[in-house]
Amino acid sequence: MELLIIRHALPVRVDNRHSGEEADPTLSDLGRRQADALAHWLAVHPAGTTDGEHNERIDAIYSGPKRRALETAAPLAGHLGLEVTVDQDLDEFDFGEPEYIPIEELKAAGDPRWLEFMSEDSIPEPEAFRARVIAAMERIVSDNPGRRVAVSCHGGVIGAYLSHLLGIDRIFFFEASYTSVSRVMAASTGERSVGSMNELAHLRLAGVALY
Repeated sequence: MELLIIRHALPVRVDNRHSGEEADPTLSDLGRRQADALAHWLAVHPAGTTDGEHNERIDAIYSGPKRRALETAAPLAGHLGLEVTVDQDLDEFDFGEPEYIPIEELKAAGDPRWLEFMSEDSIPEPEAFRARVIAAMERIVSDNPGRRVAVSCHGGVIGAYLSHLLGIDRIFFFEASYTSVSRVMAASTGERSVGSMNELAHLRLAGVALY
């Protein structure tokens, strides 16, 4: 089977420090365009033809519980007429935090929190986080033999699973871009291979900005 692991689109900035409520941002206007471009590419983009054949056959869609992951999956689900299965174990490591600032914004501003983020000091119990993510992905694999499945999730989730497959200690060993697609081939005999990382053709062809 094949996993298409997708990072969510660009969300808005949220600061709930005054209330203490968890930050769960919706997608920004640009993020919605990114999600639409992704859906069009995966669901209806012609694969070198002019007769409207689907570029990808997607049999199921999974998502983490955060709005930004769900709203990224929604246009694809709408195009394909599929329900989105929510898996709590696909949540990012920052659940419960009252503030959300897009990591690219921190990087562009030279904010020291970006370095903290990339050093993984911000991840509580990183090995427990990695184990949770691996279990979720492997559960999806076992539940979908022979199928192609799209998984809408987060940069940390993607890094945790791919670093496990590649034998890399660091979770943030690369920066997954918004709505990027990374592919994992999973054999029923247990073999796993990373087919691609950070595919962004859908944004480039649609003329949609990365950030």
